[in-house]
Amino acid sequence: MARWAERATAARADHPHERIAYGPGPREVIDLFTPEGQPEAPVAVFLHGGYWQALDGAAFHGIAPALLGQGIALALPTYDLAPAVSLGQILRQVRAATDLIRDRAGYRPLVFGHSAGGHMAAALLSEGRAGAAVAISGVFDLAPLLETSLNEALQLDPLMATALSPIHWPVPDGSSPGGTTLDCWVGAEESPEFRRQSQSMADRWGAAGADTSVRELAGLNHFTVLDPLFEADSPEVARLVELVRDTKREAAPA
Repeated sequence: MARWAERATAARADHPHERIAYGPGPREVIDLFTPEGQPEAPVAVFLHGGYWQALDGAAFHGIAPALLGQGIALALPTYDLAPAVSLGQILRQVRAATDLIRDRAGYRPLVFGHSAGGHMAAALLSEGRAGAAVAISGVFDLAPLLETSLNEALQLDPLMATALSPIHWPVPDGSSPGGTTLDCWVGAEESPEFRRQSQSMADRWGAAGADTSVRELAGLNHFTVLDPLFEADSPEVARLVELVRDTKREAAPA
């Protein structure tokens, strides 16, 4: 996390960004990085992790340079945290932030996120708000959290955990208003539960018609799994660029 902070500081020094309010609260803001001289650049939305209880969008500004160098704009929303607000309220906030970016851009953007952000990226894809989604070390089934210390802040009960788990949500397919592509990335050195959840999510949604895939990133754990996003020539950045451009191209009028 110290390396994330260092990279974020360097990114802000080299690349000015716009701060946009999507709601009245002090954390209801989006930091938007746009390639210099390219105001119409295709845009992606990154949702930060922290188990819905920590961090903010600014902690991940270091992801921006690799995408900016490929002509891609990056929006990083911040949202309120548990236990001050419920997980349902956090989902409402990221919906509002993503809808604002969609309205500005004129199409449903790629949404990608890490850990809790992967959970929310999948939720937004299910709802038709995203043109495609990449969930990095995502949490798609909340039931295993019920008996952990994490639930002290989340305050989930079994019914809420099921209702807020994207693995149980409607599966985007060819008839969906948004996109159908969900990439699930997970570090090969992560816990068996993170790896299981990514595979189970891809299997279930894929069987129901979504375009899903699982990528296990060799040698990476739950935190280092983001390292490829800092490298402009990594296969993971190339995949994000491909999906971002596809979402804009598919939304363009014939």
